[in-house]
Amino acid sequence: MTDDSAVPAADPLVAAAREAFADAYVPYSEYPVGAAIRTADGTVFVGCNIENANYSNSLHAEEVAIGEAVKNGHTEFDRLAVASDARDGVTPCGMCRQTLAEFCDADLEVVCDEGDGVSTYTLGELLPDTISLQTLTDAEEQRRQR
Repeated sequence: MTDDSAVPAADPLVAAAREAFADAYVPYSEYPVGAAIRTADGTVFVGCNIENANYSNSLHAEEVAIGEAVKNGHTEFDRLAVASDARDGVTPCGMCRQTLAEFCDADLEVVCDEGDGVSTYTLGELLPDTISLQTLTDAEEQRRQR
């Protein structure tokens, strides 16, 4: 993790994540989150969390942003920003980290808004030893060898 607390949050990707949380539907948690993900070609897609009374059916901001990007033909990403209304340095949850790992390398930069600065991580720091096509393939090969 890099503590960039001295870096102003005027970062355009952080600003896009902040704008996105304004559209969140959060009647249960009252914790709006926004995410902005940048594709390899520089296109930015945003998402916000959308809650449901059955919490397991809720959509997370990062997943909404990735879903929008994939729907538009993008599957390569280089940077993600996440912001909450609390500006508390929120990081992607484990489920979102795994979703990110489906499309992103371990060096994906994840920028977390702290209000007056940011903390920056790599996806690999947030999710070491991810489940991937390679880990599933390796496990299948080991089962066959038994």
